[in-house]
Amino acid sequence: MVFAAIFPGQGSQSVGMMQELYQSSSKIQNIYEQASSLLGYDLWKLTSSDDNNQLSSTVYTQPAMLVAGIASWNHYIENFDIKPSYMAGHSLGEYTALVCSGAIDFNDALSIVKTRAELMQNAVPDGEGAMAAIIGLEDKKVIELCDRYKGNNVVDAVNFNAPGQVVIAGEKKGIDKIIENAKDFGAKRALLLNVSVPSHCSLMDSVASELKEQLNSIKINETKIPVINNLEASVYKNTLHILDGLSNQVRKPVKWTQTIQYLIKQNINIHIEFGPGGVLTGLNKRIDRSLQSIKYDSPDSMKLINQTFFEKETL
Repeated sequence: MVFAAIFPGQGSQSVGMMQELYQSSSKIQNIYEQASSLLGYDLWKLTSSDDNNQLSSTVYTQPAMLVAGIASWNHYIENFDIKPSYMAGHSLGEYTALVCSGAIDFNDALSIVKTRAELMQNAVPDGEGAMAAIIGLEDKKVIELCDRYKGNNVVDAVNFNAPGQVVIAGEKKGIDKIIENAKDFGAKRALLLNVSVPSHCSLMDSVASELKEQLNSIKINETKIPVINNLEASVYKNTLHILDGLSNQVRKPVKWTQTIQYLIKQNINIHIEFGPGGVLTGLNKRIDRSLQSIKYDSPDSMKLINQTFFEKETL
């Protein structure tokens, strides 16, 4: 079977995610223990109960999603021998893809992601940044919408997730004005997102430079499985390309639609999403309904993968 492994980013988290996989695998429990030791708090307790309502804060969301994706991938490779032809991750999920492809060590990635989250959280004062989803407009129309109504505020189109689904980010005053006028401009809906930082816009310029310094301090290897980057929707060529891509990704748009279209051009029409939520599986349906997609976030995923993909090959 030829397939791509895809990894979700922020927005896919939920309290109790990974519960069944965690209970079913001592290896996954060890991954969470290792992560907790590095982070300095009990990541599994946070993920499974979130008593203090922290999981939606980026400083906790980013490490939690990184570990969840890596845990899902490890469960897969414990049970299946077939490796993907390509990997890709949405925003933060690109770090997960690079760990699973062998380019970055797990401990190094967790340290970098922890720093990344803290830098992003501190880049914009609380309440002054925002993100919103614009539904029902072409990409270029969303850019026109931002240009028309953002005024003197920083607002950029930042996540090109699927046809008719684009996320914008920037200063909250500008975001609010765009949401107010979006329907009159032709959008079906404009929704303020429950996130704590305005990712992938120019408000993150300072983060990009600081992040590059941090990335320079770790060892980056060549990928064992090709990874498609968010910035260009093309395969990373070498370690310097990875360094440049990860440092700039935080302040530049995520070209997810183009990423999936790149995979389709390589005749990759089966995707397995490693991690919770199934957000990317849903986006795939919007990008190309002929794609076969499945999320891998529970032991039931094994049975579904066997039934959907592997059993067909033995007929």
